[in-house]
Amino acid sequence: MPVASADMSIMSLILNASLPVQLIMLLLLAISIVSWTFIFSKRMALRRARVQTQDFEDDFWSGGDLADLHQTIAKRRSEQGALARIFDAGMTEYLKSHRSPGALDGSKRAMKAAFQRELDEMETHLGFLASAGSVSPYIGLLGTVWGIMHAFLGLSNVEQATLAAVAPGIAEALIATAIGLFAAIPAVVAYNRYTDEVDRLATRFETFVEEFLNILQRQSR
Repeated sequence: MPVASADMSIMSLILNASLPVQLIMLLLLAISIVSWTFIFSKRMALRRARVQTQDFEDDFWSGGDLADLHQTIAKRRSEQGALARIFDAGMTEYLKSHRSPGALDGSKRAMKAAFQRELDEMETHLGFLASAGSVSPYIGLLGTVWGIMHAFLGLSNVEQATLAAVAPGIAEALIATAIGLFAAIPAVVAYNRYTDEVDRLATRFETFVEEFLNILQRQSR
């Protein structure tokens, strides 16, 4: 059982915590580091996706020739955004079979498949953020329960139970809950925000697919 000490700093309490509590803290720290890594990487990825989507929509609706736009995108496909790749998939399929009766259906299927691939890519790591946000508080609570239990069991070794004797053990146990919340709160906030951004981009993609199919239908008449 931890011994009461004048040094009740957070770092001292962590270093003097029992081994199971320290392992739980270490696990929560690892979850937090991975979460923040995904938070920053996903933030940059979604920002880039918004800019690329807006740039492509500006080019698409500028009134230029779609064939020329398709050739430009095809030459630099790896540098294009999600919406440009969806357009490329649909236009490529349409050009292959535009004289056949099922050309529009083939183009629609190609864009739907490309849309799903892009959506899956944008949702990468969001599942981890959701899991970190929901599980981290319980992991921290486990450390708290273990620490408090360890502190009170240690009272059996002293003749007189005092608050000073049990306080360090309770304090170190509560730190585990605090670390759990520190790992969970940013993950939950980021998950909710990024999910909303992905949904809005997905709506823009779906709207574009329908509008593009209408254009192809008019051109095929």
